[in-house]
Parts: sequence; C-alpha cells; structure tokens
Amino acid sequence: MTTTKRNELQKEAQSLLLQYAFFRWENAVVIAGSLLLSVLYRRPIPGWPAWGWALLGIIGVGVIVYSSMTDKDANAKILVDLMQQEFNAKEVRDEKLRQDVEKGMEYQRRIEDLIQSQRPGILRDRLEDTAGQLTEWVANIFALAKRLDAYKQDSLLARERSAVPKEVETMEARLKLEGNDAIRKQMGDVLTGKRAQLEALQALHNRMHQAQLQMDQSLTALATVYSQVRLVDAQDIASGQTERLRADIQEQVNRLNDLVASINDVYNYQTEGLG
Repeated sequence: MTTTKRNELQKEAQSLLLQYAFFRWENAVVIAGSLLLSVLYRRPIPGWPAWGWALLGIIGVGVIVYSSMTDKDANAKILVDLMQQEFNAKEVRDEKLRQDVEKGMEYQRRIEDLIQSQRPGILRDRLEDTAGQLTEWVANIFALAKRLDAYKQDSLLARERSAVPKEVETMEARLKLEGNDAIRKQMGDVLTGKRAQLEALQALHNRMHQAQLQMDQSLTALATVYSQVRLVDAQDIASGQTERLRADIQEQVNRLNDLVASINDVYNYQTEGLG
C-alpha cells in the first residue's frame, strides 16, 4: 500500500464533497427562492432584467458550492470516514488483531483532528504531508492484521504444524529399519519433501511471530507520534523537528511495507496457503 491510496481516497472525498456541495439544503432554498421571486416579484427595481433573479440564484449556488469545496474541515471528516470504510476492522476476525486495527485507526483520526485544528500556514501544510505518510502506515497495519488473522484462522496449517514434525520423525525411524533399496529410495524422496514442508512451515511461523511483534511495536510508535504531533509548534519547523518526525514515520512505513511484502512471498492470505 503506498501514498497512492491516500490520493485515491482524497479524490473520492472530493467527489463526495462535490455531491454534498450541490445537494445542500441551502442550495434548494436559494433555487426555490429565485424561482418564486422570478414569478412573484419579477421587477424589484426599474430596469431589472427578467433573468435577474435566476442570475442571483446561480451566483448564490456558486458561492455555496465554492465554500463547501474549500472547507478543509468537511474534507478531512469525509476522508477519515472513507479510511474507516477502507480499513474496516470488522473484516478482522481475531479479537486482539481487530483491536489493534481499531487502535491504529483511532490514532489516525486523532492526528487528523489535531492537524485540522492548526491555523493555515507552513506548520499545517507540513503536518498534512505527514498525514499522507500516516495513511500508508495505517494501511500497512491493516494489511498485516489481515495476514496474521488469516494465518491464525487457517485450520489446515494448524493441523500441518502439528502433524508434519511427527511424520518426519516417523519416516526417519522407518527409513533406518527399511532394508529394501528401492523402498528406501522412495521413502527418502518422501522424507525430503516432508522436510521441505516442515522448513516452510517453520519459516512461516517465525515470520508471523515477527509480524505480531512488529505490530505491537508499530502501534507503540504510532502512539509516540501522536504525542509528538500534539506538542509540535511553529518553532519546530526551524529546528527540523517536523522533518525528523517525517523520517521516523517513513522508517516505520518502510519496515511494515517490507514485512508485508515478505509475508506475501511465502503465504497467500486470501487463499490461506503457503506461497
């Protein structure tokens, strides 16, 4: 997941904002008023054109639409709502993982609120750039949670993790006792396959354990970023504090992105199977 996801959500938010701007009740009042006045009070002053009220109605609607489209608070709210839909914690079945996603989304929402509370200026612009990174961060947390969730719910892998070590042990014992060369060769081939399967299972288990630890660490880091954003002020721009904050966030994003990619190499969470 890249910052393209935030751009996609931003475009969708703009589209929804445009719909909201056109269908506001204020526009209905302006249009209805201009129509009524065109019929009931066609010429309020001498020389008033027949299309005068219609023109004023169009200007009024234009002003309302413009004010809606430039309303950063409304745009931010729609964007957060879209993120909640895009990274829907209800899709995660494991309770702890679902809580982790919800926690990540809550930090994202609070940071967005803090950014929108800033006065327009360089600081707010810098923080809005940071928000783009945070979207990628939360997207990776969600992606990681989905893969961990699928792994935990994968009953076939659970059975294999329990059965394959015993099968390898049994096959090794039988191979030592087998005297027929042809059968020994065939058993050896089977044993090689079983060992490869066991290796893959162990590697996947280790990767998922690493992913769970990284999830916990990443949420702790996100909480730290939330605290830092609360404390940041205009003086921090000159000191380079905001740039260090961006660098720390990008490091977390890259780490999660690499981990998700490495899991994708060995586990297809959508089909719940080894890659």
